[in-house]
Parts: sequence; C-alpha cells; structure tokens
Amino acid sequence: MEKSTEKVCVGVFAGAHGIRGLVKIRSFTVDPNDLFSYNLLYDETFTKTFKPKKKSLNKNLIIAEIEGINDRDKALELKGKKLYVRRDEMPKLPEETFYHVDLIGLSVFTKKGEEKGKITEVFNFGAGDVLEIKTSDNSVVMIPFTKKDVPEVNIKDGKIVIADEQWFVGIKKGEEENV
Repeated sequence: MEKSTEKVCVGVFAGAHGIRGLVKIRSFTVDPNDLFSYNLLYDETFTKTFKPKKKSLNKNLIIAEIEGINDRDKALELKGKKLYVRRDEMPKLPEETFYHVDLIGLSVFTKKGEEKGKITEVFNFGAGDVLEIKTSDNSVVMIPFTKKDVPEVNIKDGKIVIADEQWFVGIKKGEEENV
C-alpha cells in the first residue's frame, strides 16, 4: 500500500459514557477536535464507518454519539477499536513538519552515508518527538527528533540523516557497563 493511500489511526474508542450509548474516544490528533474535521472515520478493515457527533470533552476524552449505538452495552462493544482515516484525506502540512506515519520505515543514515537502521516508531512522552530505530542487529536506539539531531529528512527518498552516530555506540549484548 502506498503512503498516499495508507490508513492512519486517529483515535480509539475508550469506553462507554452513561447508559444511553454515548462513547468515549481518545483522539490521537494534536487538537482532539480535529477528529471531527474528517468526513468519515473507519474501522481497521475500512468496512465499517463512523461519523461521531461531539457532545463534550472530558479529561482529554471526547464524549460522542455514534449513529446506531443507543445503549451502554453497544457502546462497550466498541471499546478498544481504533478509528482510521485514509492518509490522502489528511491535511497537507507545512514544510519541515511531518506526520509520524510518514517517518516510520525511513532508513537512518549518518552524515558519512552509513546506514544505521530503520525508524520503527515515533513516540512523544511530553517533551518532544523521539524516533525509535531498529538496527541491523535488532538493537533499538532512541533519538530525539530535533533539527539538531536529525538535520535532514527526505520522505521522497525514504531516509533521514542523523547528526551524531554516537547514538549507536554503546553496550553490546552480554557486556556490562564498568561503573
């Protein structure tokens, strides 16, 4: 599946709210309200569609109404199901801004041109984005996704360039650190 037609997870049903079938949705968009800017949301297989109607925002969870869901039991059946949009439906971003899904799978190179691995995940623990990189020996390295640490991102060529290869120098399996 090409990047332009990939599905992108934008939220997940987090449970029921009350007894009348309202659902809680955890949005993965920067602003939770952005979830409502998409015409339709899809299940993982793209066979079922959802058009949530926002009721409120409660502790970073959206409380919404879903057509056809009118009691707590039906709302609870949705818990844990992820909500997707097509990648090509997402807004175009300004230059030097990237969707996490577009970074995953990119090859990681040093400034000298040495390939170090591939990006397997992008995390944000609150202080900024962090790239998880899996090396050829199946080690995992995490690098801050900053302009200083990752000066070049080339989505078209499928690669990033890191500023310092010292991120990949460390303890090898079976060795202990001398303290």
